[in-house]
Amino acid sequence: MKTVNHWIGGKTVEGASGNWGPVTDPATGAVTTQVALASAEEVDSAVAAAKAAFATWGTSSLAQRTGILFRYRALLDARRDDIAALITAEHGKVHSDALGEVARGLEIVELACGITTQLKGELSTQVSSRVDVSSIRQPLGVVAGITPFNFPAMVPMWMFPLAVACGNTFVLKPSEKDPSAANLLAELAAEAGLPDGVLNVVHGDKVAVDALLAHPDVAAVSFVGSTPIARYIHTTASANGKRVQALGGAKNHMLVLPDADLDAAADAAVSAAYGSAGERCMAISAVVAVGAIGDELVAKIRERAEKIKIGPGNDPASEMGPLITKAHRDKVAGYVTGAAAQGADVVLDGTGHTVEGFEEGHWIGLSLLDKVSTDSDAYRDEIFGPVLVVLRTETYEEGVDLINASPFGNGTAIFTRDGGAARRFQLEIEAGMVGVNVPIPVPVGYHSFGGWKDSLFGDHHIYGNDGVHFYTRGKVVTTRWPDPSEAPAGVDLGFPRNH
Repeated sequence: MKTVNHWIGGKTVEGASGNWGPVTDPATGAVTTQVALASAEEVDSAVAAAKAAFATWGTSSLAQRTGILFRYRALLDARRDDIAALITAEHGKVHSDALGEVARGLEIVELACGITTQLKGELSTQVSSRVDVSSIRQPLGVVAGITPFNFPAMVPMWMFPLAVACGNTFVLKPSEKDPSAANLLAELAAEAGLPDGVLNVVHGDKVAVDALLAHPDVAAVSFVGSTPIARYIHTTASANGKRVQALGGAKNHMLVLPDADLDAAADAAVSAAYGSAGERCMAISAVVAVGAIGDELVAKIRERAEKIKIGPGNDPASEMGPLITKAHRDKVAGYVTGAAAQGADVVLDGTGHTVEGFEEGHWIGLSLLDKVSTDSDAYRDEIFGPVLVVLRTETYEEGVDLINASPFGNGTAIFTRDGGAARRFQLEIEAGMVGVNVPIPVPVGYHSFGGWKDSLFGDHHIYGNDGVHFYTRGKVVTTRWPDPSEAPAGVDLGFPRNH
């Protein structure tokens, strides 16, 4: 059986805690790998390696950092298929989806390659007689990232490339459910020339997380995951004096107005709801149909959903893979089996789906629930699976009020041909990311990603300008130099004579 160990100080370090976690192939249900689960002492070893590396990395030149990052970007590009294969083997998503994840992570590496322009300071001259004031940004020191199972390569790349480009050193604690991609990312960084200890990977569970949150040498923590854990991370790390960005869960809505192109809206709803088996925080999980279009829109969504081919992620014919674990599969199925009792019209029920030859896999089909009430479990909770709920409203205003009443505010979208309605929506809606005829409005790398309300804890969004600000702190320098005319008599301020 394959074993995944830690990466500390530029090399593989065998797990010493005696605790191991199982990693399954979601397509077969078989345990294929064991991953080391770090003790607090092993976390301390990783933080110590990062602290030692910061002594030189924190003062390294921007030219050195960006040179390494350019080489790293080339290596990632050359090995993207290998990274995607690891994601498919442990997460289950189809290979094309895994490749897309790597591509979105590469965007942030590319942003980090251009960090020189992001770290430029400001200067004001002559604020007073011979007094100048400048502002600079400096790294924090050792920073940590705690990342989820659903994007085992992309989310880590949303964090550590920017962090190390800014001069910090990094300790990554990836999900123990699919840990292999994180180790390969670290190995490639070392191959690119990243000094030992600048990027470290420790695997583990709550023991490792709590050790990072409490460690006095960790200056900041980045997190992506569910809202309850994001709240815990923010509360605990903040209480220990750390800077925190904790991105939580979501219930993303897509408002469809009567004038919308219903074919385009249905295409978007299917791809946004069922892509990556719905295991993404930017999935559209609730469609709000306005006016009389509901029946036609639901019929179009159903027609498309029934054609999606479900199978192993390494089969090129598969469009959707299994869920990450059997327990998660059963939890998702529970929302569908209980929906009718809570008033929903079950248009598609995917809970009985299996794949021939892979009967032990964590399979579930696509489910579509219509006329869902806002007090039902399927609407209130983040299901994190291939379940799309449809709600009905009579007017645009009712739809906006419904969306704004949600405790989540991660992403949302509107489908309409009306520019005035779209403009109103982007200003009135209470969410951090808005799409206009775009179902999954994940920003490009040079803008920042993050939600509102219970979808974000902390002041900074991730990557983009917010990411640079999160991983640096400002310093203002006020300078006054005497005028050369005030120099003591006898001092020659001219150019030195060479002969």
